[in-house]
Amino acid sequence: MKVEHYSFGKIIIDGKTYTSDVIIYPERVDSSWWRERGHYLQVIDLTTALDAHPEILLIGTGYFGRMSVPKETLSHLESKGIEVHVEHTKKAVEIFNTFQNDKGVIAAFHLTC
Repeated sequence: MKVEHYSFGKIIIDGKTYTSDVIIYPERVDSSWWRERGHYLQVIDLTTALDAHPEILLIGTGYFGRMSVPKETLSHLESKGIEVHVEHTKKAVEIFNTFQNDKGVIAAFHLTC
């Protein structure tokens, strides 16, 4: 998978446009990702991603970085041996594309604020 374009509220992955938050798995894109508390990322919001046993999890916190990732969430992910990168979505997309051939990478991108 490769992210070809990202701008506020829009992402193009392998030629397909998405306008809602996404989780990118090595073999598919989940465009129905929604968080229980909106801009506050909890472990429960990543259940499906964690079930896929990622080695690396990239978290895009939005165009302006408004989605927060609390210490409890980070601690839980790291306790599972997952390397976590938390960045504004534009930077997270850049990092994701450097890992694009790595099957152990999952990305969760908030596309707006």
